[in-house]
Amino acid sequence: MAGVGRGEIMKTQKSFACVIGACLVWAAGSVHAQSALAAIACDGTPAAGTVNVPDDADLWAAPAGYYSGVSGTGSKLKQTLGAAMTNGHIQRSYGDFRYASPFFDADPNVPGRILLVYNRSSVSGNWDSGSTWNREHVWPQSRQPGSVSNSSRGHLGDPHALRPANPSINSSRGNKPFGFGNTTGNFGSQGSYYFPGDRDKGDIARSLFYSATRYASSGLVLTNNFPSGNQMGSLDAAMEWHFLDTPDEFERRRNHVIYSQADNPSYYTRNRNAFVDMPGAAWSVYVDDLNDSRLWVGSGPASDGSSSVDLCVRAIGEFTPPAFDVTLNRDGVDGVYYAVSSSGDAVSDQPLHNGFTGAFPIGNASSRTIRVGIDPSVVDGPGIYSGSVTVDNLDMTTGFGAGRGGNDGDDVIGVSFESLTPSLASLAPEAQVTTLDVDADLLTLGDTAEIEIPIYALDAGFPAAPVVSLVGLAGSSGIVDVVLPSTAILPGGSANLVVEVTPNEAGPLVIFVTLGTADDPTIMGAMDRGTLALTITAPVRDTRDLNGDGTVDAVDLATLLEILDVNDPFSDLSGDGAFDVFDVLAYLAQEGVQGG
Repeated sequence: MAGVGRGEIMKTQKSFACVIGACLVWAAGSVHAQSALAAIACDGTPAAGTVNVPDDADLWAAPAGYYSGVSGTGSKLKQTLGAAMTNGHIQRSYGDFRYASPFFDADPNVPGRILLVYNRSSVSGNWDSGSTWNREHVWPQSRQPGSVSNSSRGHLGDPHALRPANPSINSSRGNKPFGFGNTTGNFGSQGSYYFPGDRDKGDIARSLFYSATRYASSGLVLTNNFPSGNQMGSLDAAMEWHFLDTPDEFERRRNHVIYSQADNPSYYTRNRNAFVDMPGAAWSVYVDDLNDSRLWVGSGPASDGSSSVDLCVRAIGEFTPPAFDVTLNRDGVDGVYYAVSSSGDAVSDQPLHNGFTGAFPIGNASSRTIRVGIDPSVVDGPGIYSGSVTVDNLDMTTGFGAGRGGNDGDDVIGVSFESLTPSLASLAPEAQVTTLDVDADLLTLGDTAEIEIPIYALDAGFPAAPVVSLVGLAGSSGIVDVVLPSTAILPGGSANLVVEVTPNEAGPLVIFVTLGTADDPTIMGAMDRGTLALTITAPVRDTRDLNGDGTVDAVDLATLLEILDVNDPFSDLSGDGAFDVFDVLAYLAQEGVQGG
């Protein structure tokens, strides 16, 4: 029996490819998209760590139906928002604010104290006739109709337009309009204008939007010029601040407590600031109907602005589902609010409060990162876990055209995690068999034959797809090629191993094939899974041994003479048109028979 070391058996490993499915190759700490048999291609690189899922408890959201009558764009949107904020509004007095502010402006960290506007100082909420804090009209009382007293209602007593303030800061601000949009840092005067500070500039902007919408009938108007009469500004600055400083929990809570009888039984108003609840409305109401924003993920947006990317990873063993960092892109220069929501088993690190997540400020195209993944708490064993994260452009304009502003389609991030068990390669279909004796049919000396042997991938639970490799080949002399399955084998399926053999010795042929099996290497946690051993036997016949005694000699020549037929044209081996001695010589020359 010839061994591999003699070089009489030539080993070749053909078409060894380990790519399967459309999940991610996990190798050397990186993930690369592969595509073979699955229908959905995946992309992305798992990030270090997991998804830090925020608390999305929407404690301060508007009640269902509060904005049901809101519709349209521009002036119609402004009118319907104003109507929503007016319907059922219980007017409170300027004097009420002395005792209501501890409800509205409560310091969330220190009971009994309130947070002041502009400097955000925490002080006692007790009213002491204005020594510790007094009442600041965000829209100065001198720039609106009427004069104020403790009995004043309407806009002069509306808590959405009032804030507690340090008396000296209130005096310093006076009746200055707010500006400028690009100012940053602490509060203070900017010439004839006043900057409310980075922590309050968005709050102030939305208070101004509220006043000019809810009390539009009173003549309150926002302007970009230095204001006169009942005007207030600057509108451009307020719009910039609206996108730079989004509603935080303090502002959202304040808006809700002013509205809510349950949270504020003595001074509730049953009305809300729509620009806190619906920040995406501001552009349409106070700029134009041509917001050019477009959000997208993945390779780029479709004509309607929508986009998508699919992220997935497959793992064997106890893996925490990995996180993916996805770039959210903003085209256009106009400011835009957006909402990020999750469904199914997917989660993201983006909060969703009062229906919005964040905003892109006015300016050049930009981007930011969203971290997404599968919620680890739902992974309780092998299986497929999937869901999606959706980004919604909240702008309400429609005039720019398809794929922009309010016409921008949703952007969907598909996420899946396949938790798999080890692969099971087998030489039998029903149970794992790792050794097999194969009795092949009769082979002919010098002719190449293919012996096909099925390799099965057992389907038990959620197994990974196995791949096979050639690790050992030995046996009888001859030329042997082993053609492996070209891909990993899908669980429940099979693929043929092909042994190509060209025998160069008559007699019994024996070939030993050893296959290595492993999990599909595109899977996290893939490992070697043992070997499969094949013993292939087959008889080899030499066609010159006409009498079948195992030797080619003169006896075979005699046998030839017996079987050749003088009347058979195929017996004319010399091709001279006659059956004679020359045909015998032709046989001898062709077959190389030695006389015996």
